[in-house]
Amino acid sequence: MSRVREATAKKPLTWILLSAGIGIVAGAASALLIVLLNWANAAREHHRWLLALLPLSGFAVGWVYWRYGGRAADGNNLLLEEIHDPQETVPLRMAPLVLLGTVLTHLFGGSAGREGTAVQMGASLAEWLAELFTEHQMRRAVLMAGIAGGFGGVFGTPWAGAVFGIEVLAVGWVGWSSVLEGIGPCLVASFAGDLTVRLIGVHHTQYPVGAQPSLQPMNWVWAALAGVVFGLIARVFSTLEHGLTAWFKRMFAYPPLRPLAGGVLVALLIWSLHAWQFAGLGVPGIVASFATQQSWSVWAAKLGLTALTLGAGFKGGEVTPLFFIGAAAGSAMAPVIPLSTGVLAAMGFAAVFAAAANTPIAGLIMAMELFGPHTGLLAGAACVVAYLCSGPVGIYSSQQPMEMRWKPRL
Repeated sequence: MSRVREATAKKPLTWILLSAGIGIVAGAASALLIVLLNWANAAREHHRWLLALLPLSGFAVGWVYWRYGGRAADGNNLLLEEIHDPQETVPLRMAPLVLLGTVLTHLFGGSAGREGTAVQMGASLAEWLAELFTEHQMRRAVLMAGIAGGFGGVFGTPWAGAVFGIEVLAVGWVGWSSVLEGIGPCLVASFAGDLTVRLIGVHHTQYPVGAQPSLQPMNWVWAALAGVVFGLIARVFSTLEHGLTAWFKRMFAYPPLRPLAGGVLVALLIWSLHAWQFAGLGVPGIVASFATQQSWSVWAAKLGLTALTLGAGFKGGEVTPLFFIGAAAGSAMAPVIPLSTGVLAAMGFAAVFAAAANTPIAGLIMAMELFGPHTGLLAGAACVVAYLCSGPVGIYSSQQPMEMRWKPRL
């Protein structure tokens, strides 16, 4: 029995209270993040001249991270590395730094998300809180709980958050040891995080799927075929983001220059192409994809701008842009797949995320929570196929391939 399972068995109340505390702290941080991003995106829409300051804000955030960030600059990958091989405490400064960087990215027009920010704040605050009550050896479960609390809180999907906190560790099956070690703390933290956000009064976006589809055999076939496309889209996104990250590092040895140069490119593209709907989170674009058929250029534009923004070193996350990309791509399939636009958008929403993050089970559960049982099951089928078709590349470079790997190298 591992240390964590032994400690959990001996002191279950302590672990329940600690996990709940982690969830409350992560949920409060997620609520603050949602409120600030709502403000930032609204302010940018009312004052579009702010886009001109994106390069300068990128330089400022890049300089702060270069001067003071240390290992916090590694973001989600640092969390995964510390869970796999604990070496050092995740710095508490990760939370305020990523919050500041994300708000500025959205305020000035970068195309980014919020999951990475919520997860990093949740995990860094969780470790700080746990240092007061637990032994150093318990860090794995603490960090997993922080990830789960942040994810469940920021998206309003506590079941998916609990699974994501474990599944994100690896490509393929994470192993029963990690499941048994993390499932209790992750469940408590994710539900506590979601409840905290709701009690604070912060509301999550509702997506208009429409009528639930039937589960007749042909609909499963359509879901699988759509999943192939979603998996390829996820692979393109991950490959492009990693490629742009490497390119900016080669071109600019001085780290603050990377978001400066990237900010110039993003601002010029948005301004010259009048692509304002792709700046920031893009939640209105996601909602629109459920109601109206989109063109293929919509998801492609969001994909390119997000990969450029994050590849240049701006802060935020990939998941909400992946929701946008997937929902728009699913919506664009309406002329060729005989399912409603809302159902196709829901399938893409979940499947592109699941494939890019290598978390098909979390994608399935999220779809069930957000879209209902029938749509969720079809979306789950698309998640599994998309995951299998996305290849070994994912958005988290520190995910470890496990021995019981069942994902093919396509």
